[in-house]
Amino acid sequence: MFRYRSDAVFAKDADPVLGMTSHIMSHRYDAMVNFLHVQNCESMDEYIREMSEQGTRYTYMHILTAALVRLYAERPSINRFVMNGRVYQRKGIYICFAAKTELSDDAPESIVKMRFTGEETLEEIRVRVNEEIARTRSVDKSGTDKTAKALKAVPNFLTKFIVGLAKFLDKHGLLPKWLIKVSPFHASCWITNMKSISTDYVYHHLYDFGTSSLFVGLGKERLEPVVNPLTEQIEVGKVLRIGVVVDERICDGFYYAKSIKLIKKYMNNPELLQQPFELPENMKKINYTKEQWKEVKKAKKAQKKEQKKASKK
Repeated sequence: MFRYRSDAVFAKDADPVLGMTSHIMSHRYDAMVNFLHVQNCESMDEYIREMSEQGTRYTYMHILTAALVRLYAERPSINRFVMNGRVYQRKGIYICFAAKTELSDDAPESIVKMRFTGEETLEEIRVRVNEEIARTRSVDKSGTDKTAKALKAVPNFLTKFIVGLAKFLDKHGLLPKWLIKVSPFHASCWITNMKSISTDYVYHHLYDFGTSSLFVGLGKERLEPVVNPLTEQIEVGKVLRIGVVVDERICDGFYYAKSIKLIKKYMNNPELLQQPFELPENMKKINYTKEQWKEVKKAKKAQKKEQKKASKK
């Protein structure tokens, strides 16, 4: 309430035009913009093959997730959302995706929600994604699944009341922090991996409930004619089609265009994602958890003490 939210800070530097647009287009589905990103697989395949020979298995999903996390770190305005006519900067980078416990019609689907700071390397993200998927496919369920199961157990009219109340509280910044933590609707980005079920890309709508401003639909790779930039000849190449849906109210078209180029750069050069990224001090305060920020402060104090001791000597 009064611009306060537990999961974000009010974006004071947001463009006034975008601020006005958020009142004209009050719903997220009013502001959805769809575009298709066609990604050549050659460089990713080469990198995956090299790492496989070293005993480490990477997938397109790992590379795409790492590229998105790095994008949010370098282009923080992408990690914004509109709520109640105001633009907010999200605290932390949250990536969501659904995972089947097994590939069968009757197998349940579980939601994975992961928090990142933006400083993670591709290898760190690969390990975490694999661990979360393995945990999801085990007996233990995520907090999201447990919350959904609890809501399913109550009568339908009561579920409607609870959801309606949650929407009202969320709109005014009063939704409990624990609920935002488990909610898959409160995330930086959703990735739907259609490739994992041998299906082409989709343009998935943005949820009007919650705060997600980006939805990425990863399709199955296929062979098609491509132009070789060196020879300018048409050749057969393997490409990956990715359907992207964004909320146009969080930043302008120029900012989005540069962000798309950055994604392409990292997917064409996955080895760049193995290099750690240092967040600016102001973004560390936003993207770090309280525990991580406390550790940073402790390290700074210890460093100052060491410097004082050194200067006395």
